[in-house]
Amino acid sequence: MLIRTIRQEDYSAVDDLLRTTFSKTANGYRNEAALVGKIRADPTYQKKLEVVADNHNQIVGYGLLSEIHVIGPTTSSLGLCLAPLAVQPAFQKSGIGTAIINELESRAIKLGYKFISVLGWPDYYPRFGYHLASKAGIKPPFPVPDETYMVKELVPDGLKGVTGTVTYLDAFNH
Repeated sequence: MLIRTIRQEDYSAVDDLLRTTFSKTANGYRNEAALVGKIRADPTYQKKLEVVADNHNQIVGYGLLSEIHVIGPTTSSLGLCLAPLAVQPAFQKSGIGTAIINELESRAIKLGYKFISVLGWPDYYPRFGYHLASKAGIKPPFPVPDETYMVKELVPDGLKGVTGTVTYLDAFNH
């Protein structure tokens, strides 16, 4: 198993993976493949922050980080959000999601980012150090159950002075 930067020839396999994986979840497929295409078109997109899990030339996992801002009354803080993260159902619970998250976090730190937010399963992300964003004074830009919106510091004091409402790339608004 290799976690590597995405290549253009992976795009179709990633689209299929996202459609298959999300359609088998409780929330269902919500156009994640189209969202990824829109994120790639954003000027802030960084290829290093888009990875795949390659199992003998088969794409079995995927993760993408994109920039966010946390806008407070007097501050704006740059961070990242993890969306989407997907592992082919037959390969789930085998450590692939963990490997993708670890690789993305390592790359984010090298690029100087201080925190990551995620909207996701409350029984999954806390094991990686994600905690309720609301406890850090960070709010999503839309209504979601509090326990599903989480944040993680990538470096000590990575959330120091960061409070307010998250704004996502325009790709998330369409």
